[in-house]
Amino acid sequence: MTQSSVQGDGTLQRVRHRHGAGHQGEGGAQEGDGGGRGGGRRGRRPRRKHRVLRWSATTVAVLILGTAGAGYLYYQHLNGNIQKGQRSSGDSKAKKAEPNAAGQTPLNILLIGSDSRNSDENVKLGGSRDSRGTPPRGDVQMLIHLAADRKSAAVVSIPRDTRVDIPECTDPATDRRYPATNDIINASLARGGAGCTLATWENLTGIYIDHWMTIDFAGVVRMADAIGGVEVCVNQNVWDRPLPGVPGGSGLKMKAGTRKVEGEQALQWLRTRHAWGSDLLRARAQHMYMNSMIRTLRQQNVFTDSGRLTDLAEAATKSLKVSEEIGTVKKLYHLGMQLKTVPTDRITMTTLPTVEDPQDRNHLVADGARAEKVWEMLRDDVPFDDNGKDDDSGAKKKTSGEEKTSADPAAADDEIGVLVQNATQTSTLAPVGGRAGVIAQALVAKGFTKATKDTSAPLAVDRTVVRYPSAELEGDAQAVAKALGIPAGSVKRSTDVSGVTVVVGADWRTGTAYPKQSAPKAGDLPGNADALNGSDTGKCMNVYAPYRW
Repeated sequence: MTQSSVQGDGTLQRVRHRHGAGHQGEGGAQEGDGGGRGGGRRGRRPRRKHRVLRWSATTVAVLILGTAGAGYLYYQHLNGNIQKGQRSSGDSKAKKAEPNAAGQTPLNILLIGSDSRNSDENVKLGGSRDSRGTPPRGDVQMLIHLAADRKSAAVVSIPRDTRVDIPECTDPATDRRYPATNDIINASLARGGAGCTLATWENLTGIYIDHWMTIDFAGVVRMADAIGGVEVCVNQNVWDRPLPGVPGGSGLKMKAGTRKVEGEQALQWLRTRHAWGSDLLRARAQHMYMNSMIRTLRQQNVFTDSGRLTDLAEAATKSLKVSEEIGTVKKLYHLGMQLKTVPTDRITMTTLPTVEDPQDRNHLVADGARAEKVWEMLRDDVPFDDNGKDDDSGAKKKTSGEEKTSADPAAADDEIGVLVQNATQTSTLAPVGGRAGVIAQALVAKGFTKATKDTSAPLAVDRTVVRYPSAELEGDAQAVAKALGIPAGSVKRSTDVSGVTVVVGADWRTGTAYPKQSAPKAGDLPGNADALNGSDTGKCMNVYAPYRW
């Protein structure tokens, strides 16, 4: 995507370079002319020759100026193609990461694939004509994390049916306010646009997200055509079609082996779900496509092919809608240059670890400590791969316990109401009896005299967290966390609680001081993150048996 934008700026730069060279050539001709006159050679033939030179130089200068003007107009044309929107339209308190010792900060970009049917082209590609005019959903959501040292990149997808807290959002186009809710994550796009999805991710992860980009069905097709095809692989013949009792299907039909997909077939690959067997496997197929696309763009010599340059620039600027702070070709160019520095073997695609939602088996929820480990690695800028040198960060990384605390002042300890919940139960271990009471008593001893235990049934949470419902209680929640030794990164805003709530997880089954957690290491991802390295060309998708032919 960013490659196309890079080409637009590159075209303009080359035109301007020629412009400068033209002036030098013109000046050189004039100097030669003057030198001839200074020598006293006034014959008729030399003067005519000099006039010809002067006229030629003038003509060249006019042509160069015209070309430069056309380049500028084309640059403005590309800028005019780009749609822009507000970066955040939701209630989020995420803060930018502090610079490391080398003064570097990570860059986080949220990529959203919209299922919009609000154009003839999108209806034709996506079907569901009865959905035309309804707010689009964000069926594909990926966070791209570019490390502070720009030597590695990580991508995390969240499956569309994952249930999360969606904050209060205001649609910048209509000023309509949407109250906070708990719903599947793809609903966030319809509750205030991409800025609401961004705020949802920030609250879920504790990570500040710098920019967002969205692309719809038609945009995917345009980009796939401009790239010229991307290689993908299946182990069996695949046909994702409606079956008895199972409507829908992307229409993808291809034979086993490695094949190049482009245009509408590329869209079909990215939308296929039934033929792979699940939404999680759809994310894997999307990661394979993205890795292959990155390798393809790097192999193409697009800078020397003006036709390819133009095609990519047009496709990218027409296909993407971006947050307003990167809404020019120049800014997208600089963004692309930063992404371009990462070698393919330092790019890791993953899917958020999830488990079946206990409230609805058709949905998913984050897999406790495993999901939190992924977010912790991103917050601490720990590479998802282990292919770098030990010192390639260029600076010491902070652990989550060293994160900057909230600027919101805390109330006096004895004025803070705290509820303590026992969530030490796991899928294999019974809850530890009395844990909520033990921690509540420990808080009282530390001066939090309003701390009480929750007497309801034990919960099941893998990792201890301190939750608070609104911004004015953030400082109180962090004060409680600090008293217990709980890292600031484990203080989360949540609509599930009405006050400061300590949820004692399965990672804290004994004692009254929260046990120190070991800092994550490079490449130490949970097994169910389904990691895929960008240089791995040997992966193929297995086809779910009913969709083979």
